[in-house]
Amino acid sequence: MNQETIKYARKCPALTGSIATGKSTVAEIFKNLGAHIIDTDVIAREVVEPGHPGLEELIQLFGTEVLYPDGSLNREILRNIIIHYPEKRKQLDGILHPHINNRVYQLLDQYRNKDNSMQVIIDVPLLFEAGWDKLFNITIVVYVPVEIQVERLMIRDSIDRLTAEKNVAAQFSIEEKRKKASIVIDNSGSRENTAEQSVKIFKQICNEWRNDQSVNS
Repeated sequence: MNQETIKYARKCPALTGSIATGKSTVAEIFKNLGAHIIDTDVIAREVVEPGHPGLEELIQLFGTEVLYPDGSLNREILRNIIIHYPEKRKQLDGILHPHINNRVYQLLDQYRNKDNSMQVIIDVPLLFEAGWDKLFNITIVVYVPVEIQVERLMIRDSIDRLTAEKNVAAQFSIEEKRKKASIVIDNSGSRENTAEQSVKIFKQICNEWRNDQSVNS
């Protein structure tokens, strides 16, 4: 990756949230408004597909028991290992993050050279947890209070309150993410209200993007 791509990346907003806060809804709104969305969740799945070096490194760490008979990754077994042996999480991240990071910068380089006028937004679920917030000038958090987060998770996954509360508590606090964000989209109201906020914010970041492009052209 070159310095121009790194500088380009800093100008791209990073979008994040937490479980059941509605980040995917906002990402879809931005996409419909014309943004290029780089989804690191999708990339994280791609870098552990059969034949990718990321999967080979996982096998070296966790063994072949994390594989299905066809050689693909058994995510449920891997998830259970991480839950029971939390120290393995850092090792897992140490394998995945460099591959994800390289792919993100490859895509950014493509967009920079192909269509520099389009707004690019990086969708990063673990933005603060991975320390990636330091890579971007603008961080957007999709926020709901914890109680609403729990209730929506119960409905979405058909689980009881205790399980939902444990799943929420296992993640980095949404309140802390809200404090760290440069922009917050409050998704605790109606879908229409969230859409209105998203449209306003998208126009704002696009204007800033265009102004920056004219200054540097």
